[in-house]
Amino acid sequence: MFDVIALGELLVDFTGSGASAQGNPMFEANPGGAPCNVLAMLKKLGRSCAFVGKVGDDLFGRMLHDAAEVAGICMDYLVFDREARTTLAFVKTFGNGDRDFSFYRNPGADMMLREEELPLDGIAGSRIFHFGTLSMTHEGVRQATVKAVERARAGGAVISFDPNLRPPLWDSLDNAKRQIAYGLSQCDVLKIADNELEFMTGERDFDRGAAILRERFPNIRLCNVTAGAEGSYSYYEDKRVFVPACKLGGVIETTGAGDTFCACVLDFVLEHGLDGLSRDGLAAMLRFANTAAYLVTTRKGALRSMPEADEVRRLMARRTEEAEE
Repeated sequence: MFDVIALGELLVDFTGSGASAQGNPMFEANPGGAPCNVLAMLKKLGRSCAFVGKVGDDLFGRMLHDAAEVAGICMDYLVFDREARTTLAFVKTFGNGDRDFSFYRNPGADMMLREEELPLDGIAGSRIFHFGTLSMTHEGVRQATVKAVERARAGGAVISFDPNLRPPLWDSLDNAKRQIAYGLSQCDVLKIADNELEFMTGERDFDRGAAILRERFPNIRLCNVTAGAEGSYSYYEDKRVFVPACKLGGVIETTGAGDTFCACVLDFVLEHGLDGLSRDGLAAMLRFANTAAYLVTTRKGALRSMPEADEVRRLMARRTEEAEE
């Protein structure tokens, strides 16, 4: 039994790395993909993890396999496709750390995963099953994702969902909205970003948006909304908790911050379950997740940039001491 199995994309994030002597832009090939990023942080927190997905049988696919394996993630369920190439993403970073993506994925190997390639027994034995919507953009991989969710739920797993909306990858935003709604209808634990909350509800007010989602999808037991540099919110039963972001400067880019946050929440759920969570417990969860997410923004890439648990705790302790002085 694995603590967490995640299904979805594993890709290369090419992030800007200055210019060559000739003035040509240079890019660093960082292993990435939201589901595997989540697992990389969970491994830093001492959890057992496995990834389900597909990469090309090419240079980049082998590099991604090896990087994830070095991070401690079980890659026995990774499939290599001899026809489709590994998906690539070129990331443009703005001054405030936000990003814009250009994807090379038509097709990309991650979207070619099929039902018959799923490790159904392994999925059924996981404590948490995590997925997003990049495995919902095309019919074949969508069917595989639905099958995996069904098997995980039948096995008693907690279902975790992060929409991770990337508009360029969808044939239409209406279709994106339908598939996100599917994920919302299946999950016990939701991590959703502020822009995704507005996309699904039309609300910029986080409390009203979260209330709409929780009324529409009563299966969501723990709803967490990330608001970038503002902080994060947690909604559980009749509780609403807000914790400000960690703002210490030095932000390079925000790639992987949401995935890091998500992993910390799942670690909390593995430790405490989903019954009887207290306001103080939720606040502690958000403080840890916010701090870990901040640390990732001070580094390039994601999968290889996750902080150690002790590093997060030390920064939290330092901030507490400074606040008391």
